[in-house]
Amino acid sequence: MNKNSSVKEILAQLHKLADREKAKFKETKFGIPAGDSLGIYQADLNLIVKAIGKNSMRAIELYDSGIYEARILCAKSFTPKDITFKLAEKWISDFENWEVCDTFCMKVFACSHLAIDIIRAYYNGDREFEKRAAFATMAAYCSADKTAGNDVFMDLLPYIATASTDGRNFVKKAVSWALRSIGKRNKDLLIQA
Repeated sequence: MNKNSSVKEILAQLHKLADREKAKFKETKFGIPAGDSLGIYQADLNLIVKAIGKNSMRAIELYDSGIYEARILCAKSFTPKDITFKLAEKWISDFENWEVCDTFCMKVFACSHLAIDIIRAYYNGDREFEKRAAFATMAAYCSADKTAGNDVFMDLLPYIATASTDGRNFVKKAVSWALRSIGKRNKDLLIQA
């Protein structure tokens, strides 16, 4: 694998690494549905990403393959500055578990110029993983944007208050993660959080 590897070559490599027992393990231990998963751990995917590098067009093709691990590779190999709101909407509408959701939020959305727009668009969403996407993006944005002022994060606290009563497990965890992340930025935000 290298920076010039085609989608076909990358998918072939994923199929070589496939292990259904790992897929079953992830489903049992971490609640990640094994449906279209080949059963490849993050450590192996990280090695592939290191070899192939960033290429947004290729990343989109990987996503469109429908293979679970190819979607994770998409998030890890997509250049955040290339994201459009329409593409983010498409991906968010497909999220069906925390692993894919959080990978996109941490690797793409939080590092992009659309982070705050995504948070605002989805913090009150009906679907569990679209709402989680808002708060996972918020949590990751706290460390992704080192230059943002306290006012940016103060403006996000009402979203946390609004979602704090959502009893769905994956939303609740992301709301808590976002609140803690804001509080970790500095002493003033810790007091407000």
